[in-house]
Amino acid sequence: MEDARRAAAEFLGTLLLVFFGVGAAVAARVQGGVVVVALAFGFVMLALVYTIGPLSGSHVNPAVTLGVLLSGKITAVGAVAYWIAQFAGATVASFVLWALTRWGDMADQTGALGANGYGAHINRGGAAVLELVLTFLFVLVVLVVTSRSENPGTAGVAIGLALAATQLVGVTLTGAAVNPARAFGPAVFEGGVALRQLWLFIVFPLLGGALAALVAPLVMGAQRHYWGGHDRSVGRPT
Repeated sequence: MEDARRAAAEFLGTLLLVFFGVGAAVAARVQGGVVVVALAFGFVMLALVYTIGPLSGSHVNPAVTLGVLLSGKITAVGAVAYWIAQFAGATVASFVLWALTRWGDMADQTGALGANGYGAHINRGGAAVLELVLTFLFVLVVLVVTSRSENPGTAGVAIGLALAATQLVGVTLTGAAVNPARAFGPAVFEGGVALRQLWLFIVFPLLGGALAALVAPLVMGAQRHYWGGHDRSVGRPT
């Protein structure tokens, strides 16, 4: 029952992340600009960390779940359940956005239901590198800040800011997927080029998440060494 509740939380969380994040791009990409889209993703991610984080960890991203799996903090069965829930949530959110543009007279300011893509402002190789690096940063932040025992209440702020930062850099280039589920949902309903390019926005964010899982222990080990040899209260060697 607890596993089902966690998966349900991931479904709902991913649905809300995609609806509000991609929805901001669809509804306000031109009038609001990149900053509005980045803040929408960052704010909703921050809210989700505090809302469903205590239950599921608020992965809401298959790349994060892969990083957590490789870190040994979730079982393979649990990870598969999360992935199914995340892709399902993103698909439902994208359907609602698609319905709003088709039947709700909502103007699509991206012209592609907020789908990720390359070719207009960056080539395929550049998009692959960009998605890998952006996702690496985001998943690294998630893994490191959620592993700390000090100031755990600030984790949501760091995670939300990290996601917003990835969007600020990547929105105009690829749409900044940083999340295979986020890429999947809009592409399914947009079809065409978005669907043909979808593989890149699944593969390279996952690679970024895997790389973050390899690097995170090094970062956390360095932090323990630093704090272990210093007086935290004054910042001087003990």
